[in-house]
Amino acid sequence: MTIAYYLLAFFFSFLTASIGGYFTVLDEWYYSLIQPSWKPDDFVFPIAWTTIFSLCAVSAGISLNKVTHKRLRLNLIACFFLNATLNVSWSYLYFYMKRPELAMLEVIFLWGSILLLMVIVRPMSLLASILLVPYLIWVTLASALNYQTAVLNGYL
Repeated sequence: MTIAYYLLAFFFSFLTASIGGYFTVLDEWYYSLIQPSWKPDDFVFPIAWTTIFSLCAVSAGISLNKVTHKRLRLNLIACFFLNATLNVSWSYLYFYMKRPELAMLEVIFLWGSILLLMVIVRPMSLLASILLVPYLIWVTLASALNYQTAVLNGYL
């Protein structure tokens, strides 16, 4: 086992979080949106995302340590990169572009990329796959929230 994979995974995980956070603009537009009554308080989101990005980094670290073939390692890194790109894209569309209806379409791909990661890391480590379950659950909740907010505000 090499700690370098864990360090790189944490670095890129929190780089992704930082870029997504940059696009997450909680401004007058956001606070003017009609939100469903079941929406978690705003303070819950950074706690949930910090936990999720940490679990993703551990999952990536475990998986990268288990892969023995360079090509498989590159494929794994590409899948995590795809997921990171889709994660940031959702924040960009929803908060920065103020287009919850486009974010609703994009989140389908984000959700699928999480499933893809779970399937790809499963042969390497059941634990690495299980560590991604909270991410899948959170994005499922966020998708429902995204949809409901878009409907309540006339975007869909």
